[in-house]
Amino acid sequence: MADTQIISEVPISIYQLRKELERIKKRDNELNFRANKTEEYLNQVATLKNHDELFDKIIKLDIPRLKEQHIQKIIDIAPTTINDLKVIVQSYTITLNNESMKKIVDVVNEFLEKK
Repeated sequence: MADTQIISEVPISIYQLRKELERIKKRDNELNFRANKTEEYLNQVATLKNHDELFDKIIKLDIPRLKEQHIQKIIDIAPTTINDLKVIVQSYTITLNNESMKKIVDVVNEFLEKK
């Protein structure tokens, strides 16, 4: 069996994964069983239309210690309260102050209302 090497790791959101599956589906004309199941799940869960805009808005908040992987997870879950955001952030080794969390939640809520 071929020796597999990981060249780089980049966090992606469920929305980017859905785009990637669409690209693979165009290329191969069909998906394998596991990819089909993943696509079905993503079609049920991924409801935001313009997730890139939300990503840009969160980046522009310029919150210290908040990395791309954290932002992708925030977009995937779309927390509407500070408590929801605290649960997401607890799984990482970062701490955000209440002011930063309030800014993030406000941007997410604004985006969801606009949706």
